[in-house]
Amino acid sequence: MPDITFNTAAGRTIARELLIAYLNTGTAAAPVWSPIGRRVEESSTELDWESETLRDILGATYGTLKKPKITQTFEPCDLDGGDAGLLKLWNLAVKEQDAQALAAQDMLIVHFYAGESASPFAERYASCMVEVTGLGGEGGGNIGMPLTITYGGTRTTGTATKDAGGVISFTADT
Repeated sequence: MPDITFNTAAGRTIARELLIAYLNTGTAAAPVWSPIGRRVEESSTELDWESETLRDILGATYGTLKKPKITQTFEPCDLDGGDAGLLKLWNLAVKEQDAQALAAQDMLIVHFYAGESASPFAERYASCMVEVTGLGGEGGGNIGMPLTITYGGTRTTGTATKDAGGVISFTADT
């Protein structure tokens, strides 16, 4: 498989808005991809490769890496009645306290800057752990519900498309 290239202009940095995480608010068979991160100023995925460095008896140093554990924090995630993703997570975490459901969420990361601009690179994680780590905020402010997502389960790569209405579709690689 050939390397993917960035579909942005050479010599220009890539806008943060071109890397979006989506929560499936539909079903596995008929996914509805809802963006996570409205009103969040900064969020990035952290990759923990569990690196280990060893020195052998001859003095040579070697390193090993494992597949990364990928986590992403969204804070404060102000509640909004029109945000389908946060509404689903609020119901699972606050209303139902359903730990098992929160540990089995379907997520999609779309790299709109990579691959073909009409069908950018995307990666779907079938069983992500979404931790709602708080609920509240400052008096006179908004109610925030910070989240930490650990991407997990089966990773399926492919492409995404976004129609004129903003609906996201995912097509797995064959």
